[in-house]
Amino acid sequence: MSVTIPVGLGDRAYDVRIGGGLMAEAGAHIRPLLKRGRVAVVSDATVWALHGEALTSALARADIVASPVIVPAGEGSKSFEMLARVSDDLLALELDRGDLIVAFGGGVVGDLAGFAAAIYKRGIDFVQIPTTLLAQVDSSVGGKTAIDTPRGKNLIGAFHQPRLVLADLDVLSTLPRREMQAGYAEVIKYGLLGDFAFFEWLEANGPGVLSRQTEALTRAVARSVEMKAEIVAQDEREAGRRALLNLGHTFGHALEAETGYGEALLHGEAVAAGMAMAFRFSARQGLCPRQDAERAQAAIAAVGLPVRMDEVAGYPFDADALVRHMGQDKKAEGGRLTFILARALGEAFVAKDVDAGAIRDFLIEDGAVAEGAAA
Repeated sequence: MSVTIPVGLGDRAYDVRIGGGLMAEAGAHIRPLLKRGRVAVVSDATVWALHGEALTSALARADIVASPVIVPAGEGSKSFEMLARVSDDLLALELDRGDLIVAFGGGVVGDLAGFAAAIYKRGIDFVQIPTTLLAQVDSSVGGKTAIDTPRGKNLIGAFHQPRLVLADLDVLSTLPRREMQAGYAEVIKYGLLGDFAFFEWLEANGPGVLSRQTEALTRAVARSVEMKAEIVAQDEREAGRRALLNLGHTFGHALEAETGYGEALLHGEAVAAGMAMAFRFSARQGLCPRQDAERAQAAIAAVGLPVRMDEVAGYPFDADALVRHMGQDKKAEGGRLTFILARALGEAFVAKDVDAGAIRDFLIEDGAVAEGAAA
């Protein structure tokens, strides 16, 4: 069972192919994109140990020589230092602009390899082969590439669309449950921001998605990609509607910054807590019914994801520090905070002029502490 979803961007359009066995067919899918039979494969040490031989063999069957560029696993690889190292490795391979980079891993690898592709000799094509649920439903689609800095997450980057995305659901069989849960946060996000029927389906079928039941997993990934592809085609560079995809991210990125972008809080876990916070804040402001906020929170918590700050390692958090991180968010404009808030389940909207004081008051009410007290 496979699904192909087009991302309609004119002469830069590409397909997202979803299904089992796609990695074994990778060479046949990628060969038509190449002028000569060579690629650089950027991957992390964990993914390469699990799947590198299988991918190399699949590419070789299509007469493609793969040169691996391996980085350490984890968010720490999204750095200037690792970008410089990957770029130097690519230069050492003497790739030309007719060659291609394969991003083979989760969101960290996709972001890092995609950004390297965007800047290598002013731009080289790349293909995404995402190996985590989160990357398959979100970060591999849409062309956002970036690295982190001490001042915030994804602040240095570029829009650079892939030529193809191969989302092999079989690869998820080696994914730890915690990583599946983190990816599921991005799945339920699509229901919460714009498809109430999908949200209701996930309430009933979330356990099936997490246990990798083929039909449930395929539907969850396909609907998520379908929604993202539609939004990206309408608003590639986040001038309007695409910002909705950041539901939960402003709160979540602040928590990630405070916890150091490490294993203590995975990105999907941060988004999960951030979405619950966005719904609670929306209800507190009288923007959405309280029962909707409670139902959203219950659906997130039902699959073992965090919904409150006291469930996150490093608690308690300093409210003022969190607000400062939010001020560095890419969506902030003119010193005012931008949030994705909710009017109802399945009905998110962009709020561009949110008062920092109201956010601070909410954070304290929600469990954060005043500046200095967290120490």
